[in-house]
Amino acid sequence: MPIPTPPLAADSLAFALIHAAQVCLQVRQGHALPRALSEQHGPETPAAVRGAIQDLAYRTMRERGSADAVLHAFVEHSPKPALLRELLTVATVLLDGVDAAGDRQDGARYAPYTIVDQAVTAAAGTSELAPSKGFVNAVLRAILREPAKVNAAIECSDEGRNNYPRWWIRRVRAAYPDRWRDILDVGQHPPPLTLRVNRRKSSVADYLGRLRVAGLAARQIGPWAVRLARPQSVDHIPGFASGVVSVQDEAAQRAAPLLDVCDGQRVLDACAAPGGKSTHLLELADLDLTALDNAAVRLSRVRENLERLSFQARLVTGDAARPEAWWDGVPYSRILADLPCTASGIVRRHPDIRWLRRESDIVALSRQQQHILGALWRLLEPGGKLLIVTCSIFPEEGPVLAQDFASRHEDALAAHSPGQLLPCSDPQADHDGLFLALFQKNS
Repeated sequence: MPIPTPPLAADSLAFALIHAAQVCLQVRQGHALPRALSEQHGPETPAAVRGAIQDLAYRTMRERGSADAVLHAFVEHSPKPALLRELLTVATVLLDGVDAAGDRQDGARYAPYTIVDQAVTAAAGTSELAPSKGFVNAVLRAILREPAKVNAAIECSDEGRNNYPRWWIRRVRAAYPDRWRDILDVGQHPPPLTLRVNRRKSSVADYLGRLRVAGLAARQIGPWAVRLARPQSVDHIPGFASGVVSVQDEAAQRAAPLLDVCDGQRVLDACAAPGGKSTHLLELADLDLTALDNAAVRLSRVRENLERLSFQARLVTGDAARPEAWWDGVPYSRILADLPCTASGIVRRHPDIRWLRRESDIVALSRQQQHILGALWRLLEPGGKLLIVTCSIFPEEGPVLAQDFASRHEDALAAHSPGQLLPCSDPQADHDGLFLALFQKNS
């Protein structure tokens, strides 16, 4: 909900700070970051202002653990009201780009005195926080004066050092003892923008040439995957509006080809929104495809993507775990089961997920996943293939899930598939964390 304030210049850091603090407060209260951002401003808000608020909020989600540790060291009790704590959190994250002498480090956008001044201005311009403007000034100046105390506060806290909840760190470390630090580190950096070239409309080589003409540097990182050197708005991406390319992570692009679809097959994409895998399947063959999702509003995104690529599919609102409410009784040749999960493999795109999830979610979601798979398996014809997909790195939603599924279904034959893809970001590979397991129904 917008904050009643005296006018703050919309292009000021103070404006961005107070609105980013409100967004972060909503996340702290359990709301997803994209929803919190959308509620903070309307379409009439200038793009530059929206971008500034978004940048601050996303950076704060990535560095909330260290900021919380620092504030705990400098403030005896959690600041009240709750918005005050979030304003201090966002400002503390910005001060992380300042060195011990109070100067800007490489990449730091604002000088330290600017950050402090604008945080105080943000508090003063908000009726709820105006009485606390002196407190904001004192805390932030103390943080600048005592860099050794800041570093000690971060180093003595698992959450401070790694910027993830303790339970998350513990589980990743137990599952991947030799790679856990690298896995967590990938989630600390903004993701690339990766495109999938529509093979019906272009080759990768031709599309790379088109990007060069447009002055956009890019390189091929998968059979049909092109990574831009710098992310761009889709409005500035050649061929996006006409369906020549779609935005899709390279790991996610591996899903559809595994199903080995052929013209005329009856295919179900369960949990289909926003439609990236549905449209990829339709790029591979002319299919009788049903895109299922349990929320009509999410299916609107699927419809938009289908229309952009000039494809057709049957859109069905329904629960994948209860096919009796929507299934017409005709078996499917292929089923793509993109299951609800913790989304622990895509935290570089959604850094709020780490703070919103609870450890108990893993058990609850794995039970839901097995229930959905059992329901979908009954819809598959003999000889048909089902692909399990989760955007998770937790074994319970990957290898353990697949093993449990196979043990419950004697007619499920495991086929070759990548299994667990861990998130990585380097010149050779750059993709999210994803689990892929393919099964064929014994005929």
